Amino acid sequence: MDGLVTRDEAMALLREYTEASGLLKHALSVEAALSAHARRLGQDEHAWGLVGLLHDFDYERWPDAENHPYRGSEILAARGYPEWFSRAVMSHASHTGVSRESDLEKALFACDELCGFLTACTLVHPSKSLHDLKVSSVRKRMKDKAFARGVNRDEIVEGAERLGMDLDSHIAFVLDAMRGIADDLGLSGIAPPRA
Repeated sequence: MDGLVTRDEAMALLREYTEASGLLKHALSVEAALSAHARRLGQDEHAWGLVGLLHDFDYERWPDAENHPYRGSEILAARGYPEWFSRAVMSHASHTGVSRESDLEKALFACDELCGFLTACTLVHPSKSLHDLKVSSVRKRMKDKAFARGVNRDEIVEGAERLGMDLDSHIAFVLDAMRGIADDLGLSGIAPPRA
């Protein structure tokens, strides 16, 4: 997986197409989760992290299923990213019909929706801190269909299964990865009020 751009170059591409703070933070979350899975599986952390960083870079401009992630994949190819990279990006969206074969593709699918859901769970937590969020709270929120209704719970469950991890273990794993960048995500908590 050599010959990839630097993280700074990937960040420049992300910022060229994405301005929304929430989408930028989502990209950082998925990058952290994929890097952690790469470490766990003895894979290339840099390469996997870049896939996480760029998997949704076209979403702000082209949020509809007719264009995302197709436009992003075309841009990646035009800029010299390898075919496996574009394929992984394409595979994260079920509507593309691109099957998830590699560990990277399975991990991206498993982390994408979960990262968004963990962020939503943290934002409604009293402390607004990833460090205080518990797996049991996440599981309870998953049962509440009105909460973060845009998040596909079935894909979260399926993603963990495809990785061969039980759901609680996968939630804890991704939560731990996101905790490592909690400050960057704005999810390290609110300061207690001064007396």
